[in-house]
Amino acid sequence: MALFFDAGWFDQRLASLGLVRATAAMALGLSDQEVGEIWKDQRELSARDVAILANLLDTTPAEVAERAGISTPVPKAPSSDPSLKEISERLARIEAALAELTALVRGQK
Repeated sequence: MALFFDAGWFDQRLASLGLVRATAAMALGLSDQEVGEIWKDQRELSARDVAILANLLDTTPAEVAERAGISTPVPKAPSSDPSLKEISERLARIEAALAELTALVRGQK
């Protein structure tokens, strides 16, 4: 595992995909200066940042975390997140409840 942010690896990975640090800044929602701090190992990456960079660099969150330093958190595996079906079902229940409440407030029920 890397002890420090491996700026060379990140720059090489960006370049191989035709991207630059400014692209990473936009993807992360950070300024170029803030990304520069990350590259200089003066700013930690969050789990969200790791996931975004992994997607941008077409690699795994574990690889990004390893190249960013040992204290960088790795995002949880997607299997722990609710499935799209579960989210859709929950949204349908919320919309039905909202429709009932709206009807009650308007005196239509």
